[in-house]
Amino acid sequence: MNKKETAEIKKNFSDKSGFFIMERVLTGFIDAEKNVRCQKINSCLAMPAEEHDVYDETLKKVLNTNVGKNFCEYEFPNEAYEEGKPQEILYSLLKSELKDELVCENFLNHIANNLVSDAPYAVITAYCTYTIRRKDKNDENYTGDDEVYRYLLTAVCPAKTSNDGFAFNSDDNEIVKKMNNELIIGKAPSDGFLYPVFSNRSSDINHVMYYAKSAAKPNTSIVENVLGCNFVMSAESEKTSFQNILKNVVGDDLDYMVIKTVNEKLQEVVEENKDDTDKTVIDNSKLKDILSDIGIPQERVEMVEPVFKKVCGNVPLTVSNLVDSRTVLAATGITVNIKPDFADKVRTSVVDGRRCLLIDIDDPTIEINGLSVSLT
Repeated sequence: MNKKETAEIKKNFSDKSGFFIMERVLTGFIDAEKNVRCQKINSCLAMPAEEHDVYDETLKKVLNTNVGKNFCEYEFPNEAYEEGKPQEILYSLLKSELKDELVCENFLNHIANNLVSDAPYAVITAYCTYTIRRKDKNDENYTGDDEVYRYLLTAVCPAKTSNDGFAFNSDDNEIVKKMNNELIIGKAPSDGFLYPVFSNRSSDINHVMYYAKSAAKPNTSIVENVLGCNFVMSAESEKTSFQNILKNVVGDDLDYMVIKTVNEKLQEVVEENKDDTDKTVIDNSKLKDILSDIGIPQERVEMVEPVFKKVCGNVPLTVSNLVDSRTVLAATGITVNIKPDFADKVRTSVVDGRRCLLIDIDDPTIEINGLSVSLT
């Protein structure tokens, strides 16, 4: 799924859409010892509006349009459709439309046995339908040849107690230590997944979308064990891998100007492809072109391919995960944050035998700790 497809499903994830129905919701609670403590199937059609709104709010967060970072697509391996395997479990759940309690129980037990978590959590799964309206080749008139996209949307919500702070006891007119032994289920899911994916405005049962609230800390047990897919690098890992490639290829020539210029080149790639619905990636060939363009010696550029393969294999990197929105210079006791438009104002140099960071200031008036001073 690309950004456009994800945005279409998210936009229509509402009763106001006219093309969307959330029919049933399966809820389950799993304690820290991996026991499924409760299981319930609710009809959304007869659900109070206040309760329905909470499910809407929670599940919609899984449909994150930051595709490739927080919301990533995975392909099921061939064996995943064998009986008792993750894809077969999900497909059976989809076909049941959350009407079969045994199928739902099997699904929750599968999650409980395979998801790694030190704390209890709730699992919320909705069975939804979305009517895909087809237009003619000129994208003007509806053809009437509609298709129904049927899907499951699952949110994993951590549960915890909250005993911090104080509370006012109105009976005794006292401020007392707050004591709360109830497990509160958060409305913001830590993880989730969508099955099947919405690809080319149709259903694809051989792929699944995984959501992580923290792109830097995905729960790999969900991808590998619950969904049965091969985990790929997180956004944070992609960036670290790219930095390792640069360090190994450029070597001693890696300085402020090289890092700044490479980042600018990556930003240009993002800008050039901003209208593309698929994520923009960079492989060893594109990286070689960038390094050649900025003047890295050819013998260094030729090292890109073997280094890239050693670090990333044959997997390209997502460009948007590599771009820095600002430049951060850090030394012992000093950190300087530089916005992109002002990166050219900063230079490194050797002055009187000392290594220096030089900042060009056009306006002689600057602020120090909130106080204006003039540099003369």
